[in-house]
Amino acid sequence: MRQTSTNGFAPEAADDTAYDALATAHVSVARILGLFRPYRGRIALVLFLIALASAAGLASPFLLRAIIDEAFPKGDLPLLAALSGSLVALAAVGAGIGVLQVLVTAKVGQAIMHDLRMAVYTHLQSLSLGFFTATRAGDIQSRIANDIGALQALVTHTAGEATRNASTVVMTAAAMLLLDWRLALLSFLVLPLAAWISDRVGRQREEFTYEQQGRIAEMSSAVQESLSVSGIVLARTMGRTRDLAQRFGRASREVASLEVRSHTAGQWQWSVIDLVLQAMPALTLLLGGWLMASGTAMTVGTLVAMIALQEQLLFPLEEVLRSGVEVRKTRALFARIFEYLDEPTGITERPDPVTLDPATVAGHVRLDRVVFSYDRAGPAAIRGVTIDIPAGSHTAIVGATGSGKSTLGYLIARLYDVDAGAVLYDGVDVRDLSLRSLTDILGVVTQDPYLLHASVAENLRFARPDASDEDLFAAARTAQVHDLLAALPDGYDTVVGERGHRFSGGEKQRLSLARTILRDPRVLLLDEATSALDTATELAMTRALDRPGRTRTTITIAHRLSTVRRADQIIVLDRGAVVEHGTHQELLGRSGAYARLVRTAA
Repeated sequence: MRQTSTNGFAPEAADDTAYDALATAHVSVARILGLFRPYRGRIALVLFLIALASAAGLASPFLLRAIIDEAFPKGDLPLLAALSGSLVALAAVGAGIGVLQVLVTAKVGQAIMHDLRMAVYTHLQSLSLGFFTATRAGDIQSRIANDIGALQALVTHTAGEATRNASTVVMTAAAMLLLDWRLALLSFLVLPLAAWISDRVGRQREEFTYEQQGRIAEMSSAVQESLSVSGIVLARTMGRTRDLAQRFGRASREVASLEVRSHTAGQWQWSVIDLVLQAMPALTLLLGGWLMASGTAMTVGTLVAMIALQEQLLFPLEEVLRSGVEVRKTRALFARIFEYLDEPTGITERPDPVTLDPATVAGHVRLDRVVFSYDRAGPAAIRGVTIDIPAGSHTAIVGATGSGKSTLGYLIARLYDVDAGAVLYDGVDVRDLSLRSLTDILGVVTQDPYLLHASVAENLRFARPDASDEDLFAAARTAQVHDLLAALPDGYDTVVGERGHRFSGGEKQRLSLARTILRDPRVLLLDEATSALDTATELAMTRALDRPGRTRTTITIAHRLSTVRRADQIIVLDRGAVVEHGTHQELLGRSGAYARLVRTAA
């Protein structure tokens, strides 16, 4: 990406090379045209309308010549009326075609924008968790909203206008050659210079546009982080509100500066095109006058018609050149969008995945010699872990901070794929399972629950949209949160607020647990899911989950050891490896790693 030097002037050439490499790798004409392919029928209609309008417009100068050379000299009023009426009719036809063209173009453009937004959104959902831990949410939002939004002008306006103007230029040039090839060639002399300057200006503005969109993404990220509930609390309690405002001001000024540079880059070169184009009518009159003075066949009507055609040529030609500059700028936007679309998917489904019926799944989970590393070149986070979790049992995974507990949870939930070994559900490798089967079998509750800015009922029904009110109440009772919700003025219709800030940490954890219980998964993974609860509430919830006749397999990842005392087996991790396993009493009796954790907790 282009970056401004510390003095605020020229960007570094190395960054230009990096951008060129990025754009070349991700953007091609064929790929862009592929976005338009599903709508080729309607696009063909637009092209036909453009050609029809251009053809109608070409007749006007010839009618004008006939008026000057024939109707006026002869005083033929009927001919004059017919020719004048034809001019009005052609104008009406052109106006009607223009309206229809705008309607069709707008619909096609919005459909393409919708397809592109959906493609990016859907693809992002298939990426591994590692992509999102390394990418700011504001940058993702900016690419979907700002970058694709900026392309809207191209597909709904610029492309149609450029096509119409190009059609007009081609047909007008042909008409000029038919009218008088000498005057036409004089007009065409400007084309090579204009095309060269247009390409040069387009390249400059393209690079500035890429950098500008990057800065806009940074600004969006800053807004999202600093103006969230957590960001406001942090800024006010740290006394940094003024500093954040100043930082935002600097980012905003950089965006404004890049906007100015993007719109004004190459303006002096562009003024040369304007000068030459404005001089062409005078030069044409001069050449036409010389031809007439030298006795060459040249009429006043031909000269006036040529000037009219020239005016009809030069404005569309200038617009075509400007559209070329805009198209070059959109290459930078496509580079940012396609860069995301070309991110390799982290979690993929087999072409013929195994589908398990949740009603018949036993819930037997086994980790078989699992190895995993976040960075292939770095040390392994999980080293040869084998754990057998019988169906219907309660298994706890404990260990010191950084021992790999949460990483193991990510692998069980298939938020990452193992590097070696396998995670199996009822003997089926999780990589062979359909993604729908996995989500039907497994329910996950994390330490930091995410709640939507919606009502409590809507948050719970996110897990099961068809759940009845009684289903909601039953799940909330199991999670020990029903009495709290029932006592609220709006009950289950209470809006939880941004990220659930209407509720305390423990209340949010219980709501998240109720949401997962509502799905009634055969396997329940609790990753520090009760860390914010008091001991009494935690015990009541554990008893509710361990109701008689249960068939659910529960996997608890915990740092607070009071959570795991009643587990059927406890797995102790250290540096990504299993160092002990057994019941609470068995492990205490060995005076090993688990016993040291208990003593430390006490």
